[in-house]
Formats: sequence, structure tokens, C-alpha cells
Amino acid sequence: MSAATTRSRTPDRLCAEAVDLARSAAEEAAAPGVVGEHAGLVSEGDRVVTHYFECKELGYRGWRWAVTVARASRAKFVTLDEVVLLPGPDALLAPEWVPWSERLRPGDMGPGDLLPTDAEDLRLEPGYSGEDEPVPNAPVSHEMAELVEAEDAEVTAGAPANLPVAPSRGSITSVAEELGMRRARVLSRYGLHVAADRWEESYGAKTPMAQAAPASCVTCGFLTPIGGSLGQAFGVCANEFSPADGRVVSLTYGCGGHSEAAVMPKPPRPAPPVIDETRVDPFPLRPAADSGSVSVGADGDSAELGHS
Repeated sequence: MSAATTRSRTPDRLCAEAVDLARSAAEEAAAPGVVGEHAGLVSEGDRVVTHYFECKELGYRGWRWAVTVARASRAKFVTLDEVVLLPGPDALLAPEWVPWSERLRPGDMGPGDLLPTDAEDLRLEPGYSGEDEPVPNAPVSHEMAELVEAEDAEVTAGAPANLPVAPSRGSITSVAEELGMRRARVLSRYGLHVAADRWEESYGAKTPMAQAAPASCVTCGFLTPIGGSLGQAFGVCANEFSPADGRVVSLTYGCGGHSEAAVMPKPPRPAPPVIDETRVDPFPLRPAADSGSVSVGADGDSAELGHS
């Protein structure tokens, strides 16, 4: 039978009445004055009861002191079992611990930080398959080991570093080195897909900048191609005035700095003034008099414009 089925639902009477014993034990374990009122009890089993007391210590809101007491069969004395501080239903708790590999976000690394890569990282796969032998000029290779042994036996003259090292033709490591594939691991198909999705989301065709662009990056002279399979869909922007300068952009991305964008429009010029030569506009030369106002026309003749 499990512990849940053997636990008694009715608390033992003597253990339930041992409130003073439980409080004394909690006060002895805690700092003075932080043990509050009795907050109930729970039957943990036959003749085993846990008493709860409020915790008044700063920083432990909602926590409770749990004191477990017990009594032996046919015994009249209650003994102390355990004293511990436990969180209550509404206790103030620290955030749930998250492994560093899940907490890390892009941009968190700084100078001097190291980010170890898991051996089973799904983003990577072996760069080549076959025998895992070091390259011939590596310090742990068989060729270098033979040279060191020869030097120790004074059979050869000169340091091993000065001796010619002929790669073992035909070995997978030598072929990989010759083809520029000395990396132990390369991006897997999954790694390529997640990188492409991330770049497409930041600098892709669905971004607001690309939606308002006059053309896409595939026709822009500032686009620098990249190698590998990702070069079929991405490149690097080399326009210093572009918001994506130095970033990997999708070929379907675009911005206002496109090399083939329309020439900047000239500022609008105001229309020339229109002169109406069939009409004369009078203007006064001195204040108007009581008897009337006098104005001079464009031909120099004075004229009376009106009377009061």
C-alpha cells in the first residue's frame, strides 16, 4: 500500500495538542520575533502531525514554519521530529531556474565570454566521415610522433618542425584539408534552415522596409554575394546608408538605398508671377483728406477717388 493510503485522516490528539512544543522548536530554529500565529496543522500519518506557524521575517512573505511532531505507539510523550521553513500557497518565490543554454539570447555574449557547443547540437554535423585521424602536420599525428622519436634517438638532425612533413596522400583528413574542409563540424540541414528562417524574419521580403522599397536586393549593386548553399537566397549589404549595412539580407529584401532607385526629385519651383497689364492698381501717396482721397495712377495723373 502507498503512503497516501496509510496516512491517517484524523490527527493524533496528543500530537495535535503539542502546539507549545512546536512553537518552541520553531522559535529556537528561527530568529527572535519572526514566528507568528499558529496557522493550522496537517496529519502526516499515524501519530505524526505537522504544525504550521506564520513567518514574519522580511523577504519571506507567505512562508510558514513547519514543525513535525510524532508519538510512539502507546507512548504519552510527544517528541520533535523536524523543523523547516516552507513556502505557502501564496508565498513569494524566486523565478523558476532555467538552464543557461535556454536563458542565452542573441547579443548576450561579450568580450572574453565562451559559449561551449553541445556535442549533440542539432545545428552541426561532422565535416567529413571516415577515420578520425589528425592532419599529418598536427602535433598528435603519427608522422610528427615518428619524427619526435627519431630526434630522441639522435638518428636525424634538426628539430621536427624543420623537417619536411609529407601528407599521407589518400587519407580522408588530407583530402579534407586540401579541399578547405578542415572544420570538424559544419552546419547541418537543420542548422541551415533555422539560420535562414532567422535572417528572413529580420531582413526578408515581409518586413515593412522591404514592402516600401522600390526594388529588391537581388538587383542592387551594393549586395555582396556569399558562398555556400545560403548564397542562393542571401547576401551581405554593403551600403553604409542602408539600415542593413553589414547584415545578411534576403535577396527579396529591399530598402530606399537601392543602387538603381530613381534620381532624387528636384525641389518644386514656384510658378512665375502673372502680370495683368489691362488694369491699373491705385495706391495712396498721402493720408486721405476729409473731402476725399487722392491717388496717383501708374501714368502719373492724379484722380479723385471718392467724396465723403
